[in-house]
Amino acid sequence: MPTIPSPGDRPAVDEPHRHRRMAESFGTDAERYDRARPRYPDALVRRVVTAAPGPDLLSVGCGTGIDARQFQAAGCTVLGVEPDPRMAALARRLGIDVDVATFESWDPTGRTYDAVVAAQSWHWIDPVAGAAQAARVLRPGGLLAAFWNTFQLPPEVAEAFATVYRRVLPDSPITPQAANPQGPDTYQPLFTKVADGIRTAGGFGAPEQWRHDWEWTYTRDAWLDQLPTHGTLTRLPPEQLREVLSGVGTAIDALGGGFTMPYATVSVTAVRTD
Repeated sequence: MPTIPSPGDRPAVDEPHRHRRMAESFGTDAERYDRARPRYPDALVRRVVTAAPGPDLLSVGCGTGIDARQFQAAGCTVLGVEPDPRMAALARRLGIDVDVATFESWDPTGRTYDAVVAAQSWHWIDPVAGAAQAARVLRPGGLLAAFWNTFQLPPEVAEAFATVYRRVLPDSPITPQAANPQGPDTYQPLFTKVADGIRTAGGFGAPEQWRHDWEWTYTRDAWLDQLPTHGTLTRLPPEQLREVLSGVGTAIDALGGGFTMPYATVSVTAVRTD
């Protein structure tokens, strides 16, 4: 899911790409991020590979290479661009070539690609400058695909998270609603902004949205392993993080030790014109 900074942390509610501190906080525990974060639907990977005119793919904000390895397994040749050297180092150890740079400032040195993808990262990129950079490096007919795993927690888990967060950090703007994004509809303004950026940059056909629904069952330990990788928690002091995890774990225990999470992976896509 997109992790949008809280109001006190960002210069504008609709400009998370300006919030570099949170965007670059995920590398504090890169191995946990790679281990615990959900993957992306195989159906989406196949659709991107089928829509692209060839196998050369650029993964923007590739992090530890979760999506890049999925595309690599599907037959693509992948280069990642990642601003956090800690995340990039792990991606390299796991078999992905990575350039360390922000995408907007990255120098492609004449390289071009059949697809530019951004898994869980395009909201950290200037929507117009990023689309213009993608247009420069895509071959005619190439595909730009930015996609996000959106989810909806069971109400009991969401309420526990918000309650514990308010107790640990009473000045936090987190509410039960903010802790439990209501699936892709909550993020429709983000998807619209991405599409508007593509139109403004030019060089693409009309943006489209793709959606792939799926679900995943989490044990208590698996969810608590993932929770510290969320942007609202990556910078908490250890003692406060432990208190949050304890409260959420208690709520999951009350559900029988696990829960099933419905996911919708939403993609904003556009094809590079001549």
